[in-house]
Amino acid sequence: MTFKKFRKNSKKNTFVEPDEIFLDSKNLQNFDRQQFEGRIEKPIPKKTVNFLGAFFLLIILIFGARLSYLQVQNGDINRKRSENNILKRVGIFTERGIIYDRNKKELAWNKKTEDSSLLYTRAYISPGFSHVLGYVSYPTKDKEGNYWQSEFIGIDGLEKEYHSKIKGENGSKIIEIDATGIIHSENIINSPKQGDDLITSLDSRIQAQLFTLIKNLSQNNGFTGGAGVIMDAQNGEIIASTSFPEYNSETLSLGKDEIKIKEYLTDKKKPFLDRTVSGLYTPGSVMKPIFALGALHEGIIDPYKKILSTGSISIPNPFFPDQKSVFKDWRANGWTNMAEALAVSSDVYFYSIGGGFEEQKGLGIVNIGKYTRLFGIEEKTGVDLPDEKGGTIPSPEWKIENFKGDPWRIGDTYNTSIGQYGFQVTLISMARATAAIANNGTLVTPHFILGDKPTEGKTEKIEIKKEHFDVVHEGMRQAVTWGTATALNVPYVDVAAKTGTAQLGVSNNKVNSWVIGFFPYENPKYAFTIMLESGPTTNSVTASTVMKELLDWMVIYTPEYFK
Repeated sequence: MTFKKFRKNSKKNTFVEPDEIFLDSKNLQNFDRQQFEGRIEKPIPKKTVNFLGAFFLLIILIFGARLSYLQVQNGDINRKRSENNILKRVGIFTERGIIYDRNKKELAWNKKTEDSSLLYTRAYISPGFSHVLGYVSYPTKDKEGNYWQSEFIGIDGLEKEYHSKIKGENGSKIIEIDATGIIHSENIINSPKQGDDLITSLDSRIQAQLFTLIKNLSQNNGFTGGAGVIMDAQNGEIIASTSFPEYNSETLSLGKDEIKIKEYLTDKKKPFLDRTVSGLYTPGSVMKPIFALGALHEGIIDPYKKILSTGSISIPNPFFPDQKSVFKDWRANGWTNMAEALAVSSDVYFYSIGGGFEEQKGLGIVNIGKYTRLFGIEEKTGVDLPDEKGGTIPSPEWKIENFKGDPWRIGDTYNTSIGQYGFQVTLISMARATAAIANNGTLVTPHFILGDKPTEGKTEKIEIKKEHFDVVHEGMRQAVTWGTATALNVPYVDVAAKTGTAQLGVSNNKVNSWVIGFFPYENPKYAFTIMLESGPTTNSVTASTVMKELLDWMVIYTPEYFK
């Protein structure tokens, strides 16, 4: 029995290594357990080895079965399919960012279509918003169905100005197509990224109503068109900016209604012209507040000095010395100081302080140009819309360029001093100048994005004393209480305004009707500029009519603007 046990044990390796016996008990605490020091290694269990082997064998069997299915059982079918199929990379169109008004009402958005190759068409609020929002050009295919234009492109308005922000990024996928055009498989490579949204400073309620009033009053009273801008006088945010006539943004984006598009192109009223930023118009008397400030700053007249208007002034005729050149007032306005001259819009008063007459010294054409430029009339305002135009200020140099051989005369200065002759301005530049008059000399940058702090920080200070602005403010308030703008003498808010009637054409039988102003009078918050284009001289409806009806509507539907 002993011999058998010995033989059994002798088959095992019973030799024990010394380092397995003589562990250093004094250094047990210094073993690095993370490196398994001081531990006796154990072999991997046989069950683990068997499990891993079975797992890998199963994987091999699955792949083998799939390979046999594809290559043996369906080899001929797949071979024929692969010979006729092609792999094609196609785009996945992203969704363009949505454009909102200041109250998060959608102005331009995306809507689903029946065409599975596109996610959406572009939809727009209408009417009254086309020039601000613009339109887009859709992705376009060639005859073979390949897209030569693979994204939506902004063509006009905010769609163009902020295209890089709202366009997003298209995705792409690989599709397998057979000879009949049937798609057998597809795999997305890059997912599309939606464009960023725009939240504008516009109040769609006010803009829509302003457009309706301009449209109706223009069509019913012989004007060829009109436009209006309402702006925050303190930071330049545009509350409303509309132009009539206009195009339909969706019609131009789709490009399918060729008859309507041709009508737009041939319409003499120019529906493609955004009259707020691209239209250039003779301003007339709305320039007088700027010239009044220039005269006060230059010290050429005391604001309380009165000048007599008997209906005209006369000077020697340069061509016929025995005759007189007569420069008419629009009526005999009597004795007026500066505030009163603004209130009644006395031409004789501004002839006198502009070009000088008898003992009254005038600004002169150089200073007229200087102060017009100080209020930003000649330069572009920097508004965030495409195709903005700069203005034109008459000057001797301008006349030499446009009327060769005809020198500058004092009569040219007189006409320039009432906003006539070669003056050309945009509505947006007049809105900014009006805001600067309202806020005592800060030129803000008009903009359409709500809370755009970098743009709001772009300002210029006009160094004219506040007491001079006070005189002009008083005159514009008197224009409303008893002067030429009494239509705006409403009971719910105090308005200050200046009207203008710019004569057009050789026979002066057409006029542009203007009104500029601000409210509330004591603490100006909003500036406005309205213009009705090329109407009859005898018209009783004016730009002031538009603003009056808008204010009456606002006090009911948007009273928060008067608080």
